[in-house]
Order: sequence, then structure tokens, then C-alpha cells
Amino acid sequence: MNDPECLFCKILAGEIPSYKVFESEFTLAFLDIAPVSEGHTVVIPKNHYYNLLDIPENEILPFFNDLKTVANLIKTKLGCEGFNIVQNNFPAAGQVIPHFHFHIWPRISSDKLSHFQRNPEIANKEEIESVFKKFTNDY
Repeated sequence: MNDPECLFCKILAGEIPSYKVFESEFTLAFLDIAPVSEGHTVVIPKNHYYNLLDIPENEILPFFNDLKTVANLIKTKLGCEGFNIVQNNFPAAGQVIPHFHFHIWPRISSDKLSHFQRNPEIANKEEIESVFKKFTNDY
């Protein structure tokens, strides 16, 4: 169930070397070769799925349990103060590798990495209600 053209599937197949920090029946975690921070780790399911919408429900829980294990491993082994977990779906949202995955960025308070950028302006009630109606118009 892997894609022979996928970079992450090639890592899983051993065709491309990696620095594995965790492996289970469902999951592989390895150090990113272009790290955002020291210890930046990529966590992937062993089966190939394009993004969050494609991974079957019966594989989500074991994968997320492993994701939590890797995050705890990073926090414990690297002694970071915190971490970001980043996941992108579709190219418009920044997905570059077409294989469902998460990035874990170890963080320390002095690291100068940018954080999530919130819109400084609060939307007015009509704008929020307009969007809300898109979610509720089927009910």
C-alpha cells in the first residue's frame, strides 16, 4: 500500500537513509534533514495516505498514540521546554510531500521561531455568522 514515487515511502523501504528515532507497527518517526529546530522530527504512518482525509479511521488512533509517544520522547530526551506539532493538508496549506505526516518542532523559549500568526482584527458578528451558516445549513 505504498507509493514507489513517494519520498517517505522510499524512506520506509530503506531506499533513502534516515535517522529513525521511533518505530512501531503503524508508525515511523525520523529526524528531518532540514530542521526548523534541533530535533525536528517527522512522524508518518507506515501505510501511504495522501493526507488526514485519506487515513482510515481504524488507523488514526494507533497513529495518534504513536505521535503522542514521539512527542513525549522528544520532550524527555531533548529536554526542550515545549514543542509544536504541525500538519499540512493539500498544497494550498503547505503540504509538500504527498504522504500524511506530522512535524514535531522542539522549542525553547529563546529560540526565535515564529509562532502561529493570529489575525489582529476581530471579525464582526455578521462575518462569523455567515461562516457559521455554511456549517449548519444542512441541518
